[in-house]
Amino acid sequence: MRNILKATTLENKFPLFTVENGCIVSKDADITVAFRVELPELFTVTAAEYEAIHSAWNKAVKVLPDYSIVHKQDWFIKENYAPDIQKDDLSFLSRSFERHFNERPFLNHTCYLFLTKTTKERSRMQSNFSTLCRGFLVPKEIKDRETVTKFLEAVGQFESIMNDSGFITLTRLTSDEIIGTRETAGIVEKYFSLSQTDTTMLKDISLGADEMKIGDDILCLHTLSDAEDMPGKVGTDTRYEKLSTDRSDCRLSFASPVGVLLSCNHIYNQYIFIDDHTENLKQFEKMARNMHSLSKYSRANQINKSWIEEYLNEAHSLGLISVRCHCNIMAWSDDRDELKHIKNDVGSQLALMECKPRHNTTDTPTLFWAGIPGNQADFPAEESFYTFIEQALCLFTEETNYKSSLSPFGIKMVDRVTGKPLHIDISDLPMKRGIITNRNNTLYFCRFYIV
Repeated sequence: MRNILKATTLENKFPLFTVENGCIVSKDADITVAFRVELPELFTVTAAEYEAIHSAWNKAVKVLPDYSIVHKQDWFIKENYAPDIQKDDLSFLSRSFERHFNERPFLNHTCYLFLTKTTKERSRMQSNFSTLCRGFLVPKEIKDRETVTKFLEAVGQFESIMNDSGFITLTRLTSDEIIGTRETAGIVEKYFSLSQTDTTMLKDISLGADEMKIGDDILCLHTLSDAEDMPGKVGTDTRYEKLSTDRSDCRLSFASPVGVLLSCNHIYNQYIFIDDHTENLKQFEKMARNMHSLSKYSRANQINKSWIEEYLNEAHSLGLISVRCHCNIMAWSDDRDELKHIKNDVGSQLALMECKPRHNTTDTPTLFWAGIPGNQADFPAEESFYTFIEQALCLFTEETNYKSSLSPFGIKMVDRVTGKPLHIDISDLPMKRGIITNRNNTLYFCRFYIV
């Protein structure tokens, strides 16, 4: 049977041109620098430390030039625990422990950060001008070399500020980690296969009228692209009620419900678009005057005028920088029944953040295309909303799941969220990090019953 649907090759639509010196260059002459991000483990950060992390992000974003894009991409992939029971030195209890947790499901978290330099024209592109909607792409040349040099210097300052914070570590990705090698897949190839494994499988991409498929996986997209969908108040952190008591608080980041607490395969994309701040305020001043002149014809115009003036007052009085922001949760499954449950789970987690869940079916292909590493400048401008840097950064996830210690010394513990077994060093590593100053140990006695 012949396929009558329109089809094209990825080569014709591929938006990236080359990777040089660890920088991704798109066919529209946008430059992107990619980082791997190491976040602190969940339930280990206090409210004061969350504010310090937020402050570090704020300082780092402000060093970037106009028409830059900050894209933080968090991957949460379901995996099964694979015990290593082939070791000869395992005791009976250790082997039984490993077998007990065999194939225990858990979420594996990987975080990337992409810093992109684009132009004023590209930053205002609509979804119908996406590279996905064009024919064969002709690469453009980078005309202003000085702008590129200044951007790379700003990226270096950004990296230094974040690494000096003591909470977050940025590691710049090499060219091989971006495009891959013969043995391992790069981040671009992993993105197109919705996987984080070193060996990936090529999959067809299907764009339907109301759904998008990659191989057998059906995508489900929820967006935060309108100020009306946002809560009235955001913060750097929030109280996690399940593990909090009247005397003690357990804190997580404000966006944690759509991060480590969302137990399905998903990607959480967070964008901040840095435009010309002065030009933005001039546009809002002009818009406020237009609303004032039309206020006698509609009360809505009068209300909008007051909102715009309040935004301008905040910007001028507190010295806040106007930016655009967008967040989306891209989940997937190869089972339609499971996908219905995932839609409900994502909607309920957004409701926990007091956000209005918006299931987006129209812009799924263009938003997926804009999430390609190095193609951040292809983001549709109509899917973003105006806010300030401080408020936009509150939508960043700031924690990851627990990691096993590399030290050979330690004890076996279990992740309190997923139940994954972990090897934890409770003595040498905490002292090295300055968490403790001595090695006092406590003995725990347990009673066993043989049935």
